[in-house]
Amino acid sequence: MLLQLQVWALMLLQGEAAVSFDLMSMWNQMGWLAKAVVIALFIMSAWSIGVMIDRLMAFNAAKTQSRLFAPAVAGALRERKLDEAIKIADRYKKSHLAKVVVAGLQEFKAHEQSVDISGEKIEASRRALERAEAIVHAELKRGVSSLATIGSTAPFVGLFGTVVGIINAFKGISTEKSTGLGAVAGGISEALVATAIGLFVAIPAVMVFNYFSNRCEAFGIEMTNSSSELIDYFLKQQSAKAGR
Repeated sequence: MLLQLQVWALMLLQGEAAVSFDLMSMWNQMGWLAKAVVIALFIMSAWSIGVMIDRLMAFNAAKTQSRLFAPAVAGALRERKLDEAIKIADRYKKSHLAKVVVAGLQEFKAHEQSVDISGEKIEASRRALERAEAIVHAELKRGVSSLATIGSTAPFVGLFGTVVGIINAFKGISTEKSTGLGAVAGGISEALVATAIGLFVAIPAVMVFNYFSNRCEAFGIEMTNSSSELIDYFLKQQSAKAGR
């Protein structure tokens, strides 16, 4: 049994060495234009992976902190402790809800000393919430649009590499004065590699772009609901102050 495992391991290592050798020889046989296409696709892939990691971390942090922020600030508002609510929001700087709510609270608190909280002041708080919501939404979508760009352009970059490979295949036929497989193998391999890499880059980018777009939309709905609830709170405060 041990001998059999050793044989399998040796065969696997030999296979990996063969693949590595084939890839290296294929790279050496590529023309400069085909190499430029492959390098461009790898740069696009690295960029999309960086955006994916960055947005995943940002979205997960926003979701986690918002779950902690919502009940904490609700308790402070029930007790009419605006200063405490603002301090709570400042502690959750990565929460999309905290960034929006704190803007409305600060605008409301700026007019808190007034004898009457007029409709214009409530409208000012509403506008502050809308501005904060737009800014936070733009922050959440930072870099996401580049995934759509990569997803739509990578197949065409790969197609350009395919065309270059086909051209090199015809050049091989012209050079070798033959139509055999050996004359076109190099060019066809370039074409297939470029096509495969282009699809490999584009498909994950499109899938993750759709996923991130849905999450941004969900975050936007949460921010809109929080803003509406905060405006309702301000109106209740206005009514309570007017009834005194």
